[in-house]
Amino acid sequence: MNKEQKQSLVATLRSAFNGMEALVVCDYKGLSVKNLEKLRNSARAQDIQVQVIKNTLASLALKGAQLPTLELKETNLFVWGGDQIALSKLVMGFAKDHKDHFRVKSGLYEKQAVDSAHIEAISKLPSKQELIGMLLSVWSAPARYFVTGLDNLKKSKEEA
Repeated sequence: MNKEQKQSLVATLRSAFNGMEALVVCDYKGLSVKNLEKLRNSARAQDIQVQVIKNTLASLALKGAQLPTLELKETNLFVWGGDQIALSKLVMGFAKDHKDHFRVKSGLYEKQAVDSAHIEAISKLPSKQELIGMLLSVWSAPARYFVTGLDNLKKSKEEA
């Protein structure tokens, strides 16, 4: 990769990092290409980006986006997107399935550096769709109870 290509990549990453809500740095040493493609395909379906980036270029892009610097050592896989919970669930689920070759190191959530424990805690929260389902269930409960009460009243009148 020549200098112009590196500068172009850093500029692209800087703009991508500016528009993200969460970024996770993972160690993927020993992970097969087949498994890495599975992660990429799962991420693509959720509008999450997955990319292997050289540590120096990633550091430059983070610095250019005015984000906190992360300790970047060895091999790193960068996963970022706009939905923190979906990103956390994806990464932690993949880490659980590939314990030997995939490990969550650290990340940035709302432009703040976080550790793997924080990412795991976020992954246990309900997703946006689950929260909407809970809310709809709560909203429809009074109507359900009213209809059930009317039905019970009807049955009791018919018996009498």
